Amino acid sequence: MKLQETCTASQLIFDGKFVTIHQDDVQLPNGAHTKRVWIRHPGAACVLAITPEQQVILVRQWRYAAGTALLEVPAGKLDANEDPSVCALRELAEETPYCAERVEKLAQFYTAPGFCNEIMHVYRAINISKNSQLSPDQDEIVQTVLLNADEARAAIANGEIQDAKTLIALNFWLNPTRT
Repeated sequence: MKLQETCTASQLIFDGKFVTIHQDDVQLPNGAHTKRVWIRHPGAACVLAITPEQQVILVRQWRYAAGTALLEVPAGKLDANEDPSVCALRELAEETPYCAERVEKLAQFYTAPGFCNEIMHVYRAINISKNSQLSPDQDEIVQTVLLNADEARAAIANGEIQDAKTLIALNFWLNPTRT
């Protein structure tokens, strides 16, 4: 059986600042019909940045939907037609007092494929340097947090780090032979 659903009709439910919500009528591979509600998202990029002192650069910020402050790698949504690598460099410079000469792609993944088409692009920052300017978006209030490898492992173990993109990015640093 071919595992593909076919959209037979689509209704725009919500048109927001950067996401849209759709309700689609679909035909399933077995011929049955159902409805799917899903979110269209422009995609995002995150960056694993390790200082020359072997500390990971993280940001702590309030996440309204989660109802708590989370510890995360710098990340943000893609602007229209923006290359994800450019987004990763921009987010590092906007959210932290650091910048990178360039980034290299580590992975990409769907954040919540059951209801959203967002793809998160994961990058590693190359040649990091300190930049005294912070320029977060107007609606972002962030704190920069530096952790060494042991501190990062402890933060994962004690539940301080709960963000999926951060756990995935940190895996590339903390378990390099497994990735």
